[in-house]
Amino acid sequence: MKVAVMGAGAVGCYYGAMLARAGHAVTLIGRPVHVEAVRRNGLIFESSGFHGPVAMQATTEASGVADADLVLFCVKSTDTGSAGRAIATFLKPDATVLCLQNGVDNAERLQAVITQPAVPAVVYVASEMIGPGHVRHNGRGELIIGPSPVSDTIAAHFNAAAVSTTVSANVIDALWVKLVTNCAYNALSAVGEISYGPLLATAGVAEVMRSVIGECRAVAQAKGLSLPSDLEDTTIGLAATMPDQYSSTAQDLMRSKPTEIDYLNGYVARTGAALGIPTPVNLALQVIVKLREARQAASAPRS
Repeated sequence: MKVAVMGAGAVGCYYGAMLARAGHAVTLIGRPVHVEAVRRNGLIFESSGFHGPVAMQATTEASGVADADLVLFCVKSTDTGSAGRAIATFLKPDATVLCLQNGVDNAERLQAVITQPAVPAVVYVASEMIGPGHVRHNGRGELIIGPSPVSDTIAAHFNAAAVSTTVSANVIDALWVKLVTNCAYNALSAVGEISYGPLLATAGVAEVMRSVIGECRAVAQAKGLSLPSDLEDTTIGLAATMPDQYSSTAQDLMRSKPTEIDYLNGYVARTGAALGIPTPVNLALQVIVKLREARQAASAPRS
């Protein structure tokens, strides 16, 4: 395949590297500092089984999607609409766009601005950018993708690239499970500037997480969705599998970047309000992160 990665951050670079190592032609679309580093040295890919450069193309322009059979859409949820409009005129008629994003409604919002299929996906990967053009894989990496005319083919390519991928008609339910995980971990890891292992070792954190998950469950049920009965235990148990991982929200705040909190705890709070379901813990976590963002914005140097 010819593959373009729109939004070459930690998630996009990981999956782009895996596909490039498997022989696919990959183009990263990202910020200038990363693009320059990849053009100069290749993408430096660090994992338990590999550490070295992976050759691929890189550009800052949305036109980098022009020849792609598959676009990995990896921008922040806040940028879904604007990034979708930016690539819309360049997409091939038969291209497929795979949404590798946090949140549950990105594919729906993207589909509103492009005509090619926008396929929802659930991403389970721990990765981080540790420098310009340098991605580190910390664990996991599997995908669940929604059905489309080419989803089985896409899944086969990912599986051949050592990325465990399944196609599921229940991808929205799976996206909600991932949303619950993000709601439980992201804000707490961000506000505490702490990784998952020490986070769960802090008194009271597990109880707060159970409250978050309970609110999410109530909202999901009101929308007609079914979440696993053991979700509380599996979500809290995740910390033991990746104790050194910081949430994406924590990474954003540490880099003074806007977060996706409005599409995580904020989404649950908004949806709960519309359905008449109280979500005070999710709302509190959203507000706390927004206060941190506001403090950073106020202290940022004026140009």
